[in-house]
Amino acid sequence: MKTLFSIKDLSSLFVVLIVSFCMLSCTRCSEPPKEPVSDSYKKKLISYREGRILYDEYSRTNNAILTKYRNGEPDSRWYWFSVEDLEGYIHYVKETAKKQHLKTPGIRIYMGKYPMNHPRNKMAKPEYAGYQTIFLVPTAQGLKKDNPNVKSRAIISTDENKNLTDMEVLNMTNLAPPPKVSTADMP
Repeated sequence: MKTLFSIKDLSSLFVVLIVSFCMLSCTRCSEPPKEPVSDSYKKKLISYREGRILYDEYSRTNNAILTKYRNGEPDSRWYWFSVEDLEGYIHYVKETAKKQHLKTPGIRIYMGKYPMNHPRNKMAKPEYAGYQTIFLVPTAQGLKKDNPNVKSRAIISTDENKNLTDMEVLNMTNLAPPPKVSTADMP
């Protein structure tokens, strides 16, 4: 009696299936190509010493006014985000901008101050109430509608980036309510 498939045919089919599975598995396991990272930031770097000049000028002027207004109590002097949080937020802004077909996404940094009655779960630490903070707002190249009398209402880009009010803002930074010893020292 003849069988439809011989053992030799089945073993060949089995080998083909295993090789195919391995090839597909390897293809799926490889990392997707990484997006190249621009080095345009390099033109904007300053030395630690130059940063110290900016910090000292702020201490001499703006912070002195804030300290006087706060009855001698200095305000926060620095803010900290982890690199992981910043990378994640930048990815969120880029991906959301891409989905919305927005050009030149960016991040604007704003100064703020926590009200004394600010919700505790909206600050990195509850003792930050009353201190200044910063928050990051996503932006993209400004868009304006063309002449409203024209039926096509084409969208035209402007040069200035505009705040994207439909995206989330990053805050909950760690900040340094300054030590009472010295407000002029940059760590």
